[in-house]
Amino acid sequence: MPVVRVISYNIHKGRSASGGHESLSDLRLGLYGLRPDLLFLQEVQGRNQRQGSLDAQHESLAAAMHMDAAYGRNAIRTATDHGNALLSRFPILYHENQDISDHRLEQRGLLHGVVQVEQSRVHCIVVHLGLLAGGRTRQVQALADRIARLVPDNEPLLIAGDFNDWNNRLAPLFVQQLGLVEVFAAAPQGADEIYRLRHRVAQLRSRMPWLSGPQIGPSPVLSMSGNAARLTPPPRTFPSVFPWLRLDRIYQRGFAVRRARVLHGAPWKKLSDHAPLVADLELP
Repeated sequence: MPVVRVISYNIHKGRSASGGHESLSDLRLGLYGLRPDLLFLQEVQGRNQRQGSLDAQHESLAAAMHMDAAYGRNAIRTATDHGNALLSRFPILYHENQDISDHRLEQRGLLHGVVQVEQSRVHCIVVHLGLLAGGRTRQVQALADRIARLVPDNEPLLIAGDFNDWNNRLAPLFVQQLGLVEVFAAAPQGADEIYRLRHRVAQLRSRMPWLSGPQIGPSPVLSMSGNAARLTPPPRTFPSVFPWLRLDRIYQRGFAVRRARVLHGAPWKKLSDHAPLVADLELP
C-alpha cells in the first residue's frame, strides 16, 4: 500500500524568521531533502514584481522537486500577491481556490485540489485561517459546506495548513462534524511533546540509575476513526525560534498514520517563522 509523505509549512513568503533576508533557496534545499509527496504551503508569493528571486515561489519549488503545482491567490497588493499552494508528486486532476475572507483586512482562501494516488482520488485542501476566533469558525463552516458538496465519503481527504487556532477550539468541528483525525493524535509515537519528554527522561535514567519516579505511560494510539483525536494537542510550531503556539495542523480521513513529527532546530528555525509538520500516511 502506498505511503504518502505530507508536509504542511507556512513559508513566510520566502523570508527568514526575522524577515531580514531571503530564505527561499535554503528552504528549497531543505524541502528537497525531506522527499515530500504532497506539500501544503501557506504565505506563498505568486507574484513579486519588486524582487524577481521571490516571484512565482510555487513554480520555483515545484520545478526543483519535479512536482505538479497549484496556486490559490488570496492577498493582492500593488506589486505582489500571496496565498496557498499545493505541490504534488502525483498528478493534480483538479484544483479550485475558494474565497473565504471574513473581512476586508484579511484575505483568506481554501485551495482544494484532487490528486491521483495510484487507484485513489485524494482530496487535498490547503487552509490559512483568520486571526479572529469568530472568523475562523465561519471559515471552517465554509470548509465543511464545501466538503459536503464536493468530497464523497469514500474518498480520502487531507486538510492542512496554518489554522491560527492556538487554543485548539476548532478541533471538535473537525473531529465530530467532519470525521477527521489530527495526525499527531493518531501517530504511533503520540504527541510530539510526550515523545520528546520520554526520550529525555530515558536519557536521565541511563545516566543516573538511582533516579526514581513515576514512569511515563504509553502514548495515545488511535485507529483511523480517531474518536479521541481532540484529546491530544497538536505540536507547538510558532514562532520557529522558540515554538510556543500551536498554529499548524494536518487533518486526515481515510489514511493510517505511520509517523508524525514537527521539525524544530536548524535549519528550520531560520527559514520561516513557522516550523514545518511532516506526516507519513498509508492508504489502505
